[in-house]
Amino acid sequence: MAVMAPSSPSLVFTVRRCEPELVAPAKPTPHEFKHLSDLDDRDSLRFQVPNIQFYRYNPSMQGRDPVKIIRDALAQTLVFYYPFAGRLMEGPGGKLMVECTGEGVMFTEADADVSLDQFGHAIHPPFPCIDELLYDVPGSGGMLDCPLLLIQVTRLRCGGFTFALRLNHLMSDAPGLALFMNALGEIAQGACAPSIPPVWQRELLNARNPPQVTCTHHEFDELVEPQSLIINPLHELACCSFFFGSTQVSAIRKKIPHHLGKYSTFEVLTAFLWRSRTIALSPNPEDQVRLIFMNNVRAILNPPLPRGYYGNAYAISLAVTTVGKLCENPLEYALELVRKAKANVTDEYVRSFIDLVVTKGRPRTTIVKSFVVSNTARVGLRDADYGWGKAVYGGLAKIFEIRSTSATTFYIEAMNSKGEHGIMVPVCLPTPAMERFVKELNSTLQDQSDGGPMSNL
Repeated sequence: MAVMAPSSPSLVFTVRRCEPELVAPAKPTPHEFKHLSDLDDRDSLRFQVPNIQFYRYNPSMQGRDPVKIIRDALAQTLVFYYPFAGRLMEGPGGKLMVECTGEGVMFTEADADVSLDQFGHAIHPPFPCIDELLYDVPGSGGMLDCPLLLIQVTRLRCGGFTFALRLNHLMSDAPGLALFMNALGEIAQGACAPSIPPVWQRELLNARNPPQVTCTHHEFDELVEPQSLIINPLHELACCSFFFGSTQVSAIRKKIPHHLGKYSTFEVLTAFLWRSRTIALSPNPEDQVRLIFMNNVRAILNPPLPRGYYGNAYAISLAVTTVGKLCENPLEYALELVRKAKANVTDEYVRSFIDLVVTKGRPRTTIVKSFVVSNTARVGLRDADYGWGKAVYGGLAKIFEIRSTSATTFYIEAMNSKGEHGIMVPVCLPTPAMERFVKELNSTLQDQSDGGPMSNL
């Protein structure tokens, strides 16, 4: 089987960009100060998240310019999402807030001498020339007093286009970003307002008064990095994407005894990848390993958050075991760890987590020894329709590199060349470990005739 390599590793093209500009709300908006929630305002979220969407040429939109349509719709959408047009600043005690200045978001118009088909039959990260499709405007990437969104729309030679967006993670998580992008799509198609009105109300995820830490939160443990898990930064990394459709997930499920009951696709895939990756890295059996994944808590909280809430609203699930137990036990061992970690996230757990964040001075999440999973496959990042239909690909623009003993991977909604929907999982590993990882996947999945995760798409 052939691993899904970069979409077109030898693809080189030229992008001609106009001068970046600030797009402000189309109408006057309130000049006010809006505090972030205590769940937003964490050091762990002080980074930018790059996303990209690829759109095909649509004959019904002949003569319509995606750059103009999206730029105009963006100005109108910011009337409703006006905090995005402001700037972050620090208040008393280092508490972050948005000054709603109406300055606008950074927008770049561009053209590329490449067609969509040149990116391959199944578009997936890592992407060639991604820094050309999402230009890092100098001075725009800071946390404070910088644009909160950076957008580049690039026309392609075939009549399609790309929509790339960089988000300050302090403002929103993936579901919150999807709300904004779908609102932008609705307005681009002529709506006067988003069908789901945006809701700020960040106070809903503030600490209680007084804070009450009632649960155990191992995500803040202070840990020492074991030598057997440290990945030498000088080692050559192999970065590949793997596709898991219904056939591949079914093959994994066959390894699970029927009497254990039903597991979700997320639980099955996460347990399988955690175990397979650990086997591939071949660490010391006595070393501790951890799995961290994000839980959208919008519906878990009591009462649930308003439907239009677009702030960060997730809690961390964590499973801990040793290398030996994870690798030597059958898959159901890892599955039970995943299920228990997921079940731990209740309303009280989330409240306790927020209270701990505040009482400990916003500590960073400990990701030493950890396989970190962020599931964006079901949040709708492909769904935004600006008039050209849904995106061929919508999700992460860059694979996040591994750091020492940890790695972050994202589950991305994707489609293979046969039109099958599934989950794309970008993975980075040292080359020898990647070879063992593929071998481990093959031992379970074998050569699926309809396109397994290691098949040429």
